[in-house]
Amino acid sequence: MKKWSLIVAALYGLILVTLFVPVAAFALIKNGELNLKYPAYALGSWVFWLTIAVLVLAQFALLRVPVALAHRRPVKQRSVWSTVLAAAFMMGLLVFGFGLSLCELIAHGMESRDCETYFWVSLGFALTSWALWTVYFYQATKTAAPADPMARLQRRLWTGSILELLVAVPTHIVARQRTDCCAGYMSFIGLTCGISVMLFAFGPAVYFLFVERWKRLHPKA
Repeated sequence: MKKWSLIVAALYGLILVTLFVPVAAFALIKNGELNLKYPAYALGSWVFWLTIAVLVLAQFALLRVPVALAHRRPVKQRSVWSTVLAAAFMMGLLVFGFGLSLCELIAHGMESRDCETYFWVSLGFALTSWALWTVYFYQATKTAAPADPMARLQRRLWTGSILELLVAVPTHIVARQRTDCCAGYMSFIGLTCGISVMLFAFGPAVYFLFVERWKRLHPKA
């Protein structure tokens, strides 16, 4: 049954790769024409595939506690920590995307070094957020049954991704109306962060659907 967690994580990565090209093409549309140049360039970059690998690994780490719960096994402390770190990492990713989207909005006409400063500030806030959410999620796992914090964790990820997209989408629209040659790239990263985390939050729910279906097909097992 543990193989289903690998399948869910792999499906998550496959969905991200599949959605990337159409989302990037529409988000970076120019003069009414789809732009496939930059999506194609990204697919040939090792940074893109490293990012996908990190997100898939985080999805697998998030599933460790739901896997134990589905098998009615005791939840190990190591599993709790991996799940907590993965969820906190995704919350930090939302903060990073939120910061870049705001940077896109206020960086119009600024010099490249000023934009770079905003980038590092956003990254700093993201790392701080990761640490704070790690503490919050870990404390939540100590004060309730394992299933309750997992449900709360999913709700936080789902809510956070929606709020982040509510900022990233209009910011990206505003940026694309400008005449800057590179307008919209930071807010595009914000869009990808929000969509990735939204899909990420569905992982445990999808896993339990797989488990339920497996039990119906193999009642004796």
